[in-house]
Amino acid sequence: MLTWAEAGACGAAGGLIVEAVVTFGRLHAWQQARHAARAAGDQLPRMAEFVDPLADSLAALFRVLLGCVAAWALHDQIIGVYAAVVVGASAPALLAQIGRAATPADALRPPGEEASGAASAPGAPMAPLPLPHEEAAP
Repeated sequence: MLTWAEAGACGAAGGLIVEAVVTFGRLHAWQQARHAARAAGDQLPRMAEFVDPLADSLAALFRVLLGCVAAWALHDQIIGVYAAVVVGASAPALLAQIGRAATPADALRPPGEEASGAASAPGAPMAPLPLPHEEAAP
């Protein structure tokens, strides 16, 4: 079991890893657009069309904070560094599901599954949580 400080730090690292992957995706899209424009003889796109430093930095900060808070809140249930990093990386989706839950049992129910009144079998596999980019806009 991790201490709350270790869990929070590992959760923040998980959020930072996800943000690095998101930033890489934006930079890769910019690179591809530049290659396409260069091949077509068009004007090269500016990086500012793909990356907004202020908004992206703020989103990164909040993703890191959410990862830290989620891992800190669950530090008693987290066993190992890898698990804390995963909690931090999945924090936005995890916290969104918990926030939509009306009861503790609803928080454990996979997304899209309706309350049937019957409890699922212990140890039954749960469906994976959707990634932040897969969730529908409200």
